[in-house]
Amino acid sequence: MLKPEYREIPWERALAAASPNVSSILDKALAGTDLGLEEGLALAHAEGNDLTALVKAADEIRRRVAGDRITYVVNRNLNFTNVCIVGCSFCGFGKAADAPDAYFHSNETLVAKCLEAVELGATEVCIQGGLPKDLDGYYYVKLIRAIKARLPNLHVHAFSPMEIVYGVEKTRLPLREYLQMLKDAGLDSIPGTAAEILDDRVRKSLSPNKLKVRQWIEVVRTAHELGIPSTSTMMYGHAEEPADWVRHLLLLREIQKETRGFTEFVPLGFIHSQTKLFQKGGARAGHSIHEDLTVHALSRVLLNGYIVNIQVSWVKLGYADSLACLEAGANDFGGTLMEESISKAAGANFGEYVAPGEFRALIRSIGRIPAERATSYKIRKVFEHPDAEERLPAQPLPVFAPATSQVAVPATGY
Repeated sequence: MLKPEYREIPWERALAAASPNVSSILDKALAGTDLGLEEGLALAHAEGNDLTALVKAADEIRRRVAGDRITYVVNRNLNFTNVCIVGCSFCGFGKAADAPDAYFHSNETLVAKCLEAVELGATEVCIQGGLPKDLDGYYYVKLIRAIKARLPNLHVHAFSPMEIVYGVEKTRLPLREYLQMLKDAGLDSIPGTAAEILDDRVRKSLSPNKLKVRQWIEVVRTAHELGIPSTSTMMYGHAEEPADWVRHLLLLREIQKETRGFTEFVPLGFIHSQTKLFQKGGARAGHSIHEDLTVHALSRVLLNGYIVNIQVSWVKLGYADSLACLEAGANDFGGTLMEESISKAAGANFGEYVAPGEFRALIRSIGRIPAERATSYKIRKVFEHPDAEERLPAQPLPVFAPATSQVAVPATGY
């Protein structure tokens, strides 16, 4: 989280201290003008006072378009299997079918987890998993039907574009027909994961067996056309460069202009320690707070007017860095999750569950207003005042100083 004195710096003062070029670019963004590639590149490389200006301008745009509420959703993650044939070098989750720690949960088990989640207040389940060699192409639709038969009002947010492409390959159905079948079974929205960096050059170094950029785009565009909304994501902190961030964000902006189907954008910091990509020297040691602030602020500025909601991934960032990014343009804390396997398997150490009361206490610690939302971002309840359930998590919440943040702040500090 940011030091209170940094929080109080007006955006006008920050822009005045920035270089003329960056100040001019941010003035355009604050006026609602779409920024182009070269302008995005200048912001992506911002340092010192320029980065301070970017962070403060992004937070001002957030205030204008999303207000002072920080939202969260009560949900549960369901990773139905960790068996996977793809072999992504950045992933520590996938296992061979004969691995001693491989699993594939039954539909009965998954439905029971959904029932338990609803009893605990969940309104959404997020379902993703590995890609087993012998997966039934109709597995996804059968699972959705099993859940909806018991819990027709539970929002099913499930299956990445990679999983959908795999289902299409297994069933040999056209993509549109396959997605329509999932929607008819009860699929409510899809996670825009498997995006990583939407550049085939970078993707080849991460996972040559994964779907291509054109396939990812085709899945999300078709889903949006069918009335199935999706999130959008970007993984950073590995082998990519700042220019890749900018091109990725501008591509998402163009898709959103056409479809208006993205509900949010979620930057995902690379968790490195248990991945082959890092261990073989193919990536840097994950994301830094400098990159976290830059990417979240940059996404707010470049997606301004098109994607309202910028979400932090507390599983990737931890609480303190998440709060810092919520003061750098983001407005959503994500979900309670209840269980999470993918980030943990790659080496994340920030836990698997945040209680709603903990979310609210964290949000209030930076002077913002917590609100529980649905997956669609419809507000379910605003918590104007603290209640008995609110408590900060046990993990300490450090504040960032210049030595750790690498951000120069005029006349004060992080």
